[in-house]
Amino acid sequence: MSSLAFTVPGPADTTAAAYELGVGRAVPTTAAVLGFVAVVAGGLALTRSRRGARSWVGIALTLGQVSVIVGALHGANSAGGPGTGNGMVGAVLAVALGVAGTALAVSAVVRSHRAVRFGDRPTP
Repeated sequence: MSSLAFTVPGPADTTAAAYELGVGRAVPTTAAVLGFVAVVAGGLALTRSRRGARSWVGIALTLGQVSVIVGALHGANSAGGPGTGNGMVGAVLAVALGVAGTALAVSAVVRSHRAVRFGDRPTP
């Protein structure tokens, strides 16, 4: 006859430590979320650029730049590469999303200025 042994993991279980969301992952994850919000705001500003979307442009520019700066600083100071748990992938994603959000906001500003220059006045 074989016996079954059930073990209960104690407080020193090391497998749960690999999935904690510490400062090394929380900061670039937050920056990536801000970058995603910048992309959404930049897209809304671009689709509404002829009707005046200054608030969306301001949100996209601000959050995009914050995302790029925080992601770049975290990526430069990270101790390891991707997959080490130091947030390198989140930092790279934050930079990419921040640049995309900023580019969309700048495109919206250029489009709105072009519309004003050619006589298409945006309605307030």
